[in-house]
Amino acid sequence: MKPSEFNHIILPMRNELLGYALSVTGSADNAEDLVQEVMLRLWNMRSRLDSGDKLKSLAMTMTRNLFLDQKRHESHTAAMPKNIDIAVDDRRAELRDEAKLIGKIVDQLPPLQQQIFRMKEIEGYTADEIMQITGCTADNLRRNLSRARMKIRETYIKIIMKGTVK
Repeated sequence: MKPSEFNHIILPMRNELLGYALSVTGSADNAEDLVQEVMLRLWNMRSRLDSGDKLKSLAMTMTRNLFLDQKRHESHTAAMPKNIDIAVDDRRAELRDEAKLIGKIVDQLPPLQQQIFRMKEIEGYTADEIMQITGCTADNLRRNLSRARMKIRETYIKIIMKGTVK
């Protein structure tokens, strides 16, 4: 269908679609939005439309289906925020607790491992920068960082498995 045919056949249906959309939505703004979406979809599929098709039926069906889709989406999203907010708050609290625990574990590391771990993982220094600041070689840096990570992991797992925090 050419744009001129679209303007001649589809656009005159707009008022009828608007009336139908208003009857199902109960809101002039929502009906307008619904009809605009249907018109846009029809425009995008105009190359597949033929002037002999039952275009009015197609447009009405699209309006109804789009309305039903929106209602389904609203019913799903209306129930979700409460659950999501609670889950997000719970997860934030867990992450804060984990960060505090890891901070306490890091405080128990030997001074060099503690310094290297903090510089690399918390402050974001590069390996070259850490080597310059601490005077470590690349091998020493890797070993100390690896030992620090292993100690943190082992201690964290022990504490979690016991269920107690020191």
